[in-house]
Amino acid sequence: MAVKRLEVSNPKYTADNTQLLTLHSSHLNRRHDVSIYNVNAQKKDAPIIILLHGVYGNHWAWMHLGGLHIAYDNWAKNNHSEFVVVMPSDGGFDEGSGYLPTVKNGNYDQWIMDDVINSVIKTVDNVSENSPVYISGLSMGGYGALRLGSKYADKISGISAHSSITDINELSLFTETSIDEYTCAESNEASISHWLTTNKESLPPIRFDCGQDDVLYEGNLKFAETLKHLGIQFKFESFTGEHSWDYWHEHVLKTFDFFAQIEQEK
Repeated sequence: MAVKRLEVSNPKYTADNTQLLTLHSSHLNRRHDVSIYNVNAQKKDAPIIILLHGVYGNHWAWMHLGGLHIAYDNWAKNNHSEFVVVMPSDGGFDEGSGYLPTVKNGNYDQWIMDDVINSVIKTVDNVSENSPVYISGLSMGGYGALRLGSKYADKISGISAHSSITDINELSLFTETSIDEYTCAESNEASISHWLTTNKESLPPIRFDCGQDDVLYEGNLKFAETLKHLGIQFKFESFTGEHSWDYWHEHVLKTFDFFAQIEQEK
């Protein structure tokens, strides 16, 4: 594990069914945080959802801007599946890291796929190395979910993305950070299509959605056409709505449903 030190919140003083982690990561050479919900999961080898935030955000955004815990609890009342929802910081670079293994600023790819996943296995009782790992996110986090999910297809059981950036250049719609700051050692590293093509035969199930009034809607339509051209199966859903927390609070339920269906079909 690339974690130099791991701090875990005391359940006596933490909100019910919630755990907070601070990891000192050698991939980033600094400390960053993770929020986890449904840490009291009863299922052995409980499946986890890595849920990634967008630009400007942090590990707490999904819960305290998006009401993730409320959405999950309402969903869980009528469903037999159970997930541990893991919400990491993106690593803290500028207005957003893109979850990429950058040359200059840190390996935010391995921060998620190594540090975060292994620390959850270590600290949450019913999560283990046998737990299925699903990945989702919104906006920049949707980009991260699509890219990481296709790059690490052998480790990911399902991909779901909301209002996603589908090309790294779309980050410029939200941040003034130069795209050059996201340069990676490999020229195709940031391309979702590259990883989809590379791992075409082993990709997990993929779904994504976008609001029709979202600035990223046209990009999502083009991405759907790219997947069709590549011959990759996927589900794309178009809804009314904007690039907003109201939209994500509502449609994260689609992610839970999608991953639950995968679990039930095993």
